[in-house]
Amino acid sequence: MRPLQNRVDPFGHLHATPARGLLMGNRGGRIHRPDRTLGGRNYASRRWIACLCDFKGRRRDVWGAGYTELFFLDEPTALAAGHRPCFECRREDAGRFARLFGEANGAMMTADEIDAVLHAERLDHGRKRTYVAPLADLPDGTMIAEFDSCYAVRGDALLPWSFDGYGPPLPRPGGRVQVLTPSSSVEALRRGYAPMWGASAV
Repeated sequence: MRPLQNRVDPFGHLHATPARGLLMGNRGGRIHRPDRTLGGRNYASRRWIACLCDFKGRRRDVWGAGYTELFFLDEPTALAAGHRPCFECRREDAGRFARLFGEANGAMMTADEIDAVLHAERLDHGRKRTYVAPLADLPDGTMIAEFDSCYAVRGDALLPWSFDGYGPPLPRPGGRVQVLTPSSSVEALRRGYAPMWGASAV
């Protein structure tokens, strides 16, 4: 059977690939058709979340009658695409993220308020919003883009991203780069939020 178009890259684009990921998520509801193809939009609401793939033994009919399940290599990928931790299956992570995200924005924030900020930071007239920043200033877990390739910042290295995992680390150069991770999520990372990395992130 052909893979569903449900794997998310750091730009937030959806792809059909057999590669599996560490996290599942959704974009606020259902965006697929009854024939299990993607509809004309790529989100249903501002609530873009990243969830555990295994929670309380629940089983889902992927792209069935419910919301549209999406999958991520790991959490740096999900954050770059504009998602945040789920408050149900990842309560502790979500609470920590919310506290640090609020610190970055000067106030404690509800999930709805976080979603509103992220929605403004991840999209620009329906397209991926990015910005330029010094690479040396970016915290671990931030995703950057060079041409059509993506890299995760980790320590003094850059990890080349793919759906199948990260490639061998590259030296972290200087200069300014295009940042994919929304700025408030970057600030949460800077303040100590520790994302869930895929096994290939060495």
